Amino acid sequence: MSRIPGPVRSAIVVGLIYIFLVGVSSLEAGIKIMGEDTQERLFSAASNPIAALCIGILGTVLVQSSSASTSVIVGLVASGALGVDDAVPMVMGANIGTTVTNTLVSLGHIRQSNEFRRAFAAATVHDFFNVLAVAVLLPIELIFGLISNTAKAISERLVGASGTEWKSPVKAWVKEPVGWLKDLWEAAGTSGNVQGVLMVLTGLVIILAALTLITKNMRALVADRVERSVNALLSRGGGAIALLLGLVITIAVQSSSITTSILIPLAGAGVISLRNAYPVTLGANVGTTITALLASLAASSPESLTVALAHTTFNIAGILLLYALPFARDVPVKAAEALAAVAVERRTAAVAYVAVAFIILPLVGVAVLG
Repeated sequence: MSRIPGPVRSAIVVGLIYIFLVGVSSLEAGIKIMGEDTQERLFSAASNPIAALCIGILGTVLVQSSSASTSVIVGLVASGALGVDDAVPMVMGANIGTTVTNTLVSLGHIRQSNEFRRAFAAATVHDFFNVLAVAVLLPIELIFGLISNTAKAISERLVGASGTEWKSPVKAWVKEPVGWLKDLWEAAGTSGNVQGVLMVLTGLVIILAALTLITKNMRALVADRVERSVNALLSRGGGAIALLLGLVITIAVQSSSITTSILIPLAGAGVISLRNAYPVTLGANVGTTITALLASLAASSPESLTVALAHTTFNIAGILLLYALPFARDVPVKAAEALAAVAVERRTAAVAYVAVAFIILPLVGVAVLG
């Protein structure tokens, strides 16, 4: 695959983005086919914000991609199955769930104590930042609607008020292939809920496959330059430049997990410091929201764009509150260093942390509150 010429690979990426948008539109169409009664039964758990948060965490851990899970959320909102207020906590959960990848990568250094301490701290600083951002901003969102109202105001300026249908040119481009998929399942003798479920499953498969291939091809296109940029810039320091680096790399490779996972071996080897790696992860948080924004272009409702913008707004607000303010900046760093110290002394604690934080607690949250 690495022998494919750059221009050809770029054309492949464009084609895959189109296929990805077809998948989002297919998901939306399938949910609509299933009807309001089925939608209500399937997504009733999301009406509790903590349960919705846990669903977002579990869904992202399952597919190992916040880009995929937030794209699915955008499709659900576009279909009317989820309201914006229910979707925002799910998006916040996706932000937490996506950090599991780099935490798992850090476990590869578990045999070398000093490397493991540095790698595990560099991974979990992302965890702690995202958890703290949710802890601060979710209550504010539930009380004042800060994130959703800000996103709604921007969305209304761009495409019009909620409850209307905006004519996205992308929607028109993907309409015919989605119609082919619908005709295919009708020809197979399906209808109603069965057809809706098959359309949803088809959309999910297309979304996951397209994003996987987009990420693989984009990584092949920019991998060498990414490695050089990270080494060159972060060896000089962190701050705003490092944050911008994380943003640009994540947009380029379409995966915050790849961006943050690149940092772990570098941090483990001592090439870059924890404090220099930290802002890169925050830039990656913002960069990964581009996929949901792209997915919203395949939908026909302003609400889908609102949710995508809420994801971006949430991540920017988190940076302004927890990184721009000097007294809050070091809290995730110190928490990550403390957890890494414990993990080095007791290796099983690191594995238990991953299992409890990303699987057990979210499952309990859904079971109890859903």
